[in-house]
Parts: sequence; structure tokens; C-alpha cells
Amino acid sequence: MKYFSKRGFLLFFAGLHGIYAQQADTLLINDVNVIPMHREVVLEKQRVWIANGKILKIEPASAPLEFKASRVIDGSGRYLIPGLSEMHYHWRNKEGGIERDFKLLLANGVTTARNMGEYDWQDHIGIRDSVQKGFLMGPAYYTTGPYLQARDFPDMEAVDRVVSEHRKKGYDFLKLADNLPKERYLHLLEEAHRQGVTVIGHGQRKLPLEYSLRMKSIEHVEEFVYILHQEQGNSPTSLITDEALLQETAREVAHSGVYVAPTLVIFDMINRYLDDAQVQAMKNDSLARYMLAKDRAYWLSDENLYIANFRGKTVAGTGVPFEKLFTDFDAWIKKFTTLLASHHVPFLAGSDTYGMVIPGFSLHQEMQMLRDVGLSPYEALKSATVNPARYLGTYALEGTVAEGKVANLVLLRENPLTDIAHTQTIEGVFLRGQWLDREQLDTMLAEVARLGAE
Repeated sequence: MKYFSKRGFLLFFAGLHGIYAQQADTLLINDVNVIPMHREVVLEKQRVWIANGKILKIEPASAPLEFKASRVIDGSGRYLIPGLSEMHYHWRNKEGGIERDFKLLLANGVTTARNMGEYDWQDHIGIRDSVQKGFLMGPAYYTTGPYLQARDFPDMEAVDRVVSEHRKKGYDFLKLADNLPKERYLHLLEEAHRQGVTVIGHGQRKLPLEYSLRMKSIEHVEEFVYILHQEQGNSPTSLITDEALLQETAREVAHSGVYVAPTLVIFDMINRYLDDAQVQAMKNDSLARYMLAKDRAYWLSDENLYIANFRGKTVAGTGVPFEKLFTDFDAWIKKFTTLLASHHVPFLAGSDTYGMVIPGFSLHQEMQMLRDVGLSPYEALKSATVNPARYLGTYALEGTVAEGKVANLVLLRENPLTDIAHTQTIEGVFLRGQWLDREQLDTMLAEVARLGAE
């Protein structure tokens, strides 16, 4: 009885019971092509077992069956990728609640979202906790707290107070605007480090580039336009074209290890507002139905703040039309994004979800734009899977399709490594092991569209 004591028998049979209990709710995706994302490869005709919200096993579909599945999902000819991350998200519409946006995100395969600013009427810690406790169905949620500007830091004591508040409230990040005085910015970085608060945000436009690279991430490639202008003393309508300087800048960004969220979609949208033909086209865009009626009416009217302030007008004192300025800026931003990518700067896919930038759908548009500026489909997809997991410190559990990881997954009809647009061919989504099929996803979208029609 040395090996089979009474306690040993109990533990042994308890273990067997655990295995059988686990098998009772085990899901199987059968005969599926897996894109694991730890490297650029397609593992053809695999079985993926899911239990207790995690990936239990991945094996060739030809292997002998070891388990019984409570449900089998036919993956024949389909492609399985990690769940997507929207890394620059804003909840901007109180009507319909956060649930409205979560439906749009989940229906588009987004299983992780990083909120980038808490408004007065919002409680993103409460949202995050509700998701974690299972009270609210939504993506894994991260938040920065309020968007902080220089006026929020009138003195050093205010810096200490704000950092302490962020730590006590439990925000995942502290987000800065672009205009902090050097002394307060440096003190904030030091105090945040001391209290274990992660600082991210816009580039510090009044300071040399090196100061901005001390943050964990920089939001918007657009920020590099302004930082370089400040360093070079350029006029507001001129752009840096010195190739040697741009190369050196990209190398400096790469060597710093900072993450960059390009957010190409949002700047591209500004240019679309300034073109009446494109605004008219957006009125007929099927995605517009997912906006609230009053928002849709505003953004597609002449009251739109970009149309009202910039269309048909010139930059003061220059005679340069705003349409040309924004077009030139957009071209520069895309070129510099290409340059950053060539130096292997880690990108975070995010779309800024503002105006006609529709949550969920816009992340696919962002990946397409990253592809358009020169990233491979694999690199574009990496910016919405592997890189966010590394950035958030969750790579041990997420970001790739691998055994032991959380089952946040997207099943596609087509291979996104041949065309990044195929990330939109969604058959279903796994959210922490819960299977949401195409019918359920379509129901979510229909519910949002009904709100938009009211």
C-alpha cells in the first residue's frame, strides 16, 4: 500500500473525475488550419481541443482520438488565428452603453481592447471588473484613466497626487497629452516608476524625441511630425524630408524599445471629411448603420468640426489650403510608418474609434492600411495579436494559438496570410472558450443597427 494509500486512492480518483468533468465541456475544432503566429506558418488539418476556457491540445486531425467532445465545430478549409486586439479604443457614446461597442468589437473578432481615455461619465475600472467577473460579456479590457494634459499638473504636488490616484484606482496605464513642461514631465516619470504606474501617450512635442521614448508606448505616428518640427524649427506647414535624418530618427525609436500605435485610420478619415465626394460615399456605406442616428447625422453634415474648420480654408499666414496640408501630412505619416516598420519597431494596431471610425470594423481597416504601407500580412496581423500580448504582459496566456493559452480565437473562411482582408471573413469567435457562431455575431450586429435606426 506504499503507492496506493487511502489518501492516494482519493487523489487518484479525484484526478480522474477532474479529467472526465473536463471532457464533459470539451469543444473540438476539427480539421482546421491553424495560424499559430509564433512564426509565419500554417499548420494544416489540425484538431484543437478547448476546455475550461483554454486550449487543451493541438494535434494533427489524423491522430487517434483521446477525448470525447461535447461539441464539434467543423474547421474544414477554415483558418484559426488568435483573437484580435484593438489597442487604441474610445467609448464615446453613452447611449446604448458599453455593451453596444462590445457587440461591434466581438463581432469583428476583437477579444482584447485598450481604452485610451476615461470621460467624466464613465467608469472603466467598473467595466474592466465586470468583464473579469463574468457579469458583462466583452473583450479583456484595459484602461488608462483620464487623458491628462499640462493643466492637470499645475505643480509637482499635483504630479504626485495624480500618479497616486492612478495607482490606487487601479488603472492599467497613465496617459499623457503632448504639452508637459520638462521638469514636471521628468518628475512624473520618476514618480510613476516609483509607484509602479506605466506611462504612455502622445509624444512630448516641445521636447527632443528622446524624452518621448521614455514612455512605454507612443500613440499616433502623427506625433513624430510635430516632434521633428520642434527639433528642426520648421514652419507649421513644412515636413521633414531629409532622408538621413528620418533614418536616424527611426533607428532611435527602434533602439529605445518603445511601442508605437500608428492609428492610420483616424488621420485618413480626416482627409476623407475634407473631400465632399467621400463624405457623400460614406452616407451610403453599409457600416454607417452601426452608428447612432444623431452621430451619423453630425459627422456626415457640414457641422462636422473638421469640415466646418478646415474645408475650403487656408492655414493662417501661409495661403496653404488645409486640404493640401492634411494630404501632405497623411502621405508623410504613411511613409514614416513604412520606415519604422523597416527598423522593426513593434506596432500596436488601433484605430482611435472616433467619428465615422466604427469600432471593430475599423481594426480590420487599420490592418489593411498597415499592409498598404508595406507590412506583410503576417506583420500586420502580428500588430493585433502577438505585439499587444507582449505589450500587456499576457503573452504567456494569449497572443498565439498554442496549448495552455486562453481560448480567445477567431475562425476565418480564408487565409489572412495571403490577404490581410481575409481577417474579415469571420465564421465565429471564441471568447475565453465560449463559442460565438456566425448567427450569434450577426444577431449582435443587428442589435446595434437597430439602435442606430432609432
